[in-house]
Amino acid sequence: MAIQEKVAGFTIRKASQEDVSLILSFVRELAEYERLLHEVVASEESLRESLFGERKVAEVIFGDKDGDPVAFAVFFHNYSTFLGQQGIYIEDLFVKPHMRDLGIGRAMFAHIARIALERGCGRLDWWVLDWNEPAIKFYKSLGSVPMSAWTVQRLTGQALEKLADEGQLNHVSK
Repeated sequence: MAIQEKVAGFTIRKASQEDVSLILSFVRELAEYERLLHEVVASEESLRESLFGERKVAEVIFGDKDGDPVAFAVFFHNYSTFLGQQGIYIEDLFVKPHMRDLGIGRAMFAHIARIALERGCGRLDWWVLDWNEPAIKFYKSLGSVPMSAWTVQRLTGQALEKLADEGQLNHVSK
């Protein structure tokens, strides 16, 4: 029996351009839960362009319970040179708090796992905040393995711009 069938009235659907305001509301709700709402600068316009424009960079799915959106996920392809194949990176997966512990998060992960296998992907990757013990426990129940030997690095803002400027000096035109 598919996981979706275990939660009566639950379905998973691809987001459409008409869902942009809903996507942004889920992004904000997730950011609030993660205590990072102050970092959200995305707008409906930027989401519309990046998710549904000419160069789509990610995909979004919703989990609906009786027609009401209660979960969402944003994911995109990455690539592993070690595996020599693509993977899927889950940027966000969020289930509204009142709908947790019903199997919805597991159904969302299972759906993305099916997509990964259908597309010939070798793995799923995602990050979790180290204080989010309920999520870590849930991920372990899925069979995930923490990548504790790896440290996430990031360049943004002025540091990104400064490094890009250095690259401009070494750029060779064809």
